Amino acid sequence: MPVNPDASVLVMQFSKWPEAGRVKTRLMPVLGAEGAMAAHVRLSLAVLDNLVASGYTVQFLWDRALENVPTGAAPVLERLDVHGVAQAVQEGDILGERMSQALDAGLRGFGKAMIVGSDCPSVDADYVRTAVAALDEVDVVLGPSEDGGYVLIGARRVIPGMLADVAWGTENALSQTCDRLTQAGLSFRLLPQRWDVDEPEDWHRFTGQSSG
Repeated sequence: MPVNPDASVLVMQFSKWPEAGRVKTRLMPVLGAEGAMAAHVRLSLAVLDNLVASGYTVQFLWDRALENVPTGAAPVLERLDVHGVAQAVQEGDILGERMSQALDAGLRGFGKAMIVGSDCPSVDADYVRTAVAALDEVDVVLGPSEDGGYVLIGARRVIPGMLADVAWGTENALSQTCDRLTQAGLSFRLLPQRWDVDEPEDWHRFTGQSSG
């Protein structure tokens, strides 16, 4: 285990339960439902390993509570156990609410909190450390993605409504978030651009890098 360089940082990984037909649906035309689910698991594990390697406290947040855990989740649950990562459930109806509530909850116990999605394998340990360092100087840090969204959001301060009325999943998500942060009176910084995995070409990019 790496030495924790800052015990006052919480890094949260957002993820959906692995269920065929519910995850990575844009990969289904080339991978099928089961293949897309397997891709989701592989991506989730890659992101989890990157976040743990950062040395900060990591928490894994599922998209909803389930009575019966899907069998496909076994590899993720095993890795979480190996790393000693705590699990929780996201709260809120839409993504902006879920992220705002998670950041707010995280900041009750930590000086800095951030969120990374399970489809963002380009967020490596050094990128996380860069985001943490940026929060010494600004309230919020964002990691832009190539598709107009973002792969990471971190905060040392949150304001109610700071992520409201954002068109999630569109090319305007980042710019609208920046507008909301400005309106809320929060300072922010953009990190270097990264990429996430949504489309088949993204998946090929990931598999080409991870096998190379």
